[in-house]
Amino acid sequence: MVRIVSGVASILMWSIAAASAQAPYPNHPVRVIVGFAAGSGPDIQARTVAQQLSTSLGQSFYVENRLGANGTIAARAVAQSDADGYTLLFSSSSISTTPHIYKSLGYDTLTDLKPVATVGILDGLLMLVDQKSPVKSVKEFIDSAKKEPAIYGSPGVGNILHLATESFSQKAGISMTHVPYKGASEVMTGLLTSSIQVMFVTPPSVIGLVKEGRVRALAFTGNKPFPEFPDVPLLKDLLPGYVPTGSWGMFFAPGKTPPAVVEKLNTAIREALKVQAVSSIMQRDGYIPDDRDVAATGAFFKLEVERAGEAVKAAKIQPN
Repeated sequence: MVRIVSGVASILMWSIAAASAQAPYPNHPVRVIVGFAAGSGPDIQARTVAQQLSTSLGQSFYVENRLGANGTIAARAVAQSDADGYTLLFSSSSISTTPHIYKSLGYDTLTDLKPVATVGILDGLLMLVDQKSPVKSVKEFIDSAKKEPAIYGSPGVGNILHLATESFSQKAGISMTHVPYKGASEVMTGLLTSSIQVMFVTPPSVIGLVKEGRVRALAFTGNKPFPEFPDVPLLKDLLPGYVPTGSWGMFFAPGKTPPAVVEKLNTAIREALKVQAVSSIMQRDGYIPDDRDVAATGAFFKLEVERAGEAVKAAKIQPN
């Protein structure tokens, strides 16, 4: 009798699992892993879109923050997850630099991760100094750095913020010392405690600090003024030859995720970006909501990886 009951239970469990597998996606909660700190630009984007996906797709899309190694720990976790659409990655454009600066990632960026949808393109970054700094302008900063090399921080070697700062340094003809941190929040702590003198950062996570007067924005690296701070000058207008630097946010799935699941997610994310509550947050933070389909998203990402390789080479960063 025990064997019969056990057998029936096994069949029942198999039937439930099979029914679940055949149910329309998603039929249980979806985990979104973010390789950056809570409250950071990527985290804000991920949570904003995830909340809308929870509403539109009828299942919880919950965010999990896994910091470290310039976002590669989070990316590796997703790349090695089951390719069923229930574990996703949300990353900033920093992910495009990682194959060029790490010799052993534990995954292939272009094959083990599938670009799903780009949620927004950020026109630029803010160049910040602490409010206590005597430097009031980019010119003053450059003049000071020519006398004594400045110290700057970023969330890791090869991070897009690292490359943006190196690009500025080269165009300005100055020498600066780089201090890598685990995340942008730690870089900000370094700035506020005078451990570093300057940082480049995506605007969303620092809007409050700038408005409170705790940090001073010297410039914005975009093509047009940042919406929240229209009086902050554009770096391209202050530094001849400087190429505007921005960022973006993108959802990824494990590389072998079924095309139908990827397509459904892409459609749902694009629809989410049209919701006023979502688009207003994106636009407030300087992001232009994107509307690329899966094919266009993949092509865009491949091109960004190629461009990042050129930037890493120009910055003379050696893979480690």
